[in-house]
Amino acid sequence: MMDRNTHSRRKLVSGAMTLITAACAIAAIIVLVLILTYIAAKGLTTINYEFLTDTPKPVGEGGGIGNAIMGSALMTLLATAIGLPIGIGAGVYLAEFGENIFGNTVRFLADTLIGVPSIIVGIFIYTLIVLPMGRQSGLAGALSLAIIMIPIVARTTEEMIRLVPQSMREGALALGAPQWRVTWNIVMPAAASGIATGAMLSIARISGETAPLLFTALNSRFYNYFFDQPMASLTVQIYNYATGPFEIEHQMAWAATLILVGLILVINVLVRFLTKKKY
Repeated sequence: MMDRNTHSRRKLVSGAMTLITAACAIAAIIVLVLILTYIAAKGLTTINYEFLTDTPKPVGEGGGIGNAIMGSALMTLLATAIGLPIGIGAGVYLAEFGENIFGNTVRFLADTLIGVPSIIVGIFIYTLIVLPMGRQSGLAGALSLAIIMIPIVARTTEEMIRLVPQSMREGALALGAPQWRVTWNIVMPAAASGIATGAMLSIARISGETAPLLFTALNSRFYNYFFDQPMASLTVQIYNYATGPFEIEHQMAWAATLILVGLILVINVLVRFLTKKKY
């Protein structure tokens, strides 16, 4: 009788917890759908070819975000080119050779940097790059984004490499392969999809940053392809439009927000695809 009561109680608790977790999942989905629907309803009607390619016009006269899209793309590409190699290299070292004081220190610093507010990174780059140059620039903006990206990529890479079975390393070492070749030819390809997932997540993270770019890249009302000059970004342009006094600027802010959310959604879909392919 006691066993039957225990089984019934456990079954009841399990069913209750299943319902609670399902309700929480549904609530999260509802909130996400409401946010996306609201943004789409506010911004979809404003999006057209001119809006995507034009530059901002005088205050209150509308314009577009073409320069901001270009600026965000350029700074994100440069930040990725700087941050990914450093982050992946650091992650490989931590996973393969980091069981020592130096490795523990690097790991602690990476975890600390992940939790540091991005505005602190912006102030740091402002002091280090902007003040000596005498002006904000796309280079300073890209460097601030790269600093945000590096610890995320490093820790993700470390965890993905640690998932590679030790037997693969031992088999390659038993055949006489040096450690560096085992890491490069065996471990890295095995963890490639997980590393790519971490890289895409870090790119999604920096794509939505605003605070560091206010200090470093500032903004520009024109197309700018030179990294030594102030450069527009999508997030800063959204901020400027949202804080403007005219309704047309608010509509453009919603439209730009919809585009930014769409880009981040695409990145996350790619992450899910890579994860599904891995597992």
